[in-house]
Formats: sequence, C-alpha cells, structure tokens
Amino acid sequence: MAQMKRTVIVASAMVALTACAPAGYDPANSSAAEPVAVAAAEPTATVEPEVSASAEVPAADAPPADVDLTEKLVGKSVARMGKVVTDQDGWILYRFDKDTADPPSSNCVDKCAEVWPPALTDGNPELTGVSDDKVGSVTRQDGTRQLTVGGWPVYRYIGDKKPGQWKGQAVGGTWFVVQPDGKKNLSCLPKGTPKAVAPPSDSGSNDAGGSGYSY
Repeated sequence: MAQMKRTVIVASAMVALTACAPAGYDPANSSAAEPVAVAAAEPTATVEPEVSASAEVPAADAPPADVDLTEKLVGKSVARMGKVVTDQDGWILYRFDKDTADPPSSNCVDKCAEVWPPALTDGNPELTGVSDDKVGSVTRQDGTRQLTVGGWPVYRYIGDKKPGQWKGQAVGGTWFVVQPDGKKNLSCLPKGTPKAVAPPSDSGSNDAGGSGYSY
C-alpha cells in the first residue's frame, strides 16, 4: 500500500515549557507565534512500546488506489513532548477540537483536509503501544474511512517537514498532538496561537488566514 507522506496549563507544568519548541522550528521562516524557547535537538524516542497488535475496525470498502493509508499506529514517548502517536513512517498525529469523539465525527474537509491529511485505513492497522480498544474508524464525507484514537479522528500536518516534528501543536488553538488514549497532549505548548500553513491548492498564498482556511 502507498505510504502516508505527507491551553489552561497548571503551574507545575510551566517549567517544562522553557524547553518546548516544535522540532525544527525556524522563527525566521514560520508564520507561527514564537515558542517560549527553541531547543536544538530533535525529539527522539525515549520509551519504546513493547506491545504489538492489530486493531479490528469496522470493515470498509476498498479505498481508491491513489489514497495513502496509515498502516500502523505507534504509541511512544518522545523528548520534550512526552506521549504521542505516530504512523508507520514516524509522522506525529493530531486531533481537532472541532471534531467529536462520541459519536466520532470528522469536521475537517476540503482545504482543511489538504493541510491536515486524515489518517485513512483499509480496516486493519497494526498497533504498537496503542490499545486496540482505543482504536476505531469513522466514515468521512467522501466515503473513505479515517482512524480514530479514543474516538477522535486523527490527522497528519503538512507543516511538519520530517517525522518527529510537531509544528501543528496548538495551531489555531484547536489542533493538538494526540496521546495513545486519545487525549490532547498539553505538555509542550508554543507561546501564542500559531497559524496553519496554507493549503497546497492556494499556492499563491503564504498565509492561511488569507486563503479562506483559518484553522
């Protein structure tokens, strides 16, 4: 199958913010508000999960041949951010506050889905470090099926330029790194509210706020 390519904070957490920045963050070339501090090191896995299984999600019609599928979900801990979920290629996944988990529903379509590609499935993703009772799927408006974690549809972010980055953290105040239990990871937040990158279809715009897409 084709590979997937593409803020109340408690006082005790404030110290951790001094070492928080999206991996690879470049304030000179980013539309996001500057994080508290920039750490040079890329996040690396500090705790590797040991449990491997397969999730039985509801059967789906075969997806179109040109659709990238998420074949694996990996729950692990990375430096600074803590608990995350990645796909088979190491891209960190996110959840969207405008979606719902009960019942699961995705509200990121059209230009939103260009910026936040949904983690699509053919029905049987391999799981490592993510409990199979936390994984499911939801049918999107276009008929494809999207993986859910804790009921929340999960996505990649095209603003992440390589696996392990989390430049999508807190974008628009609605997008957050997802944890293996489906909850938002709030341990490493940027200062201010970052903007999303522009959708690829708006190639003449460098600012998502001017493209009709605002989250």
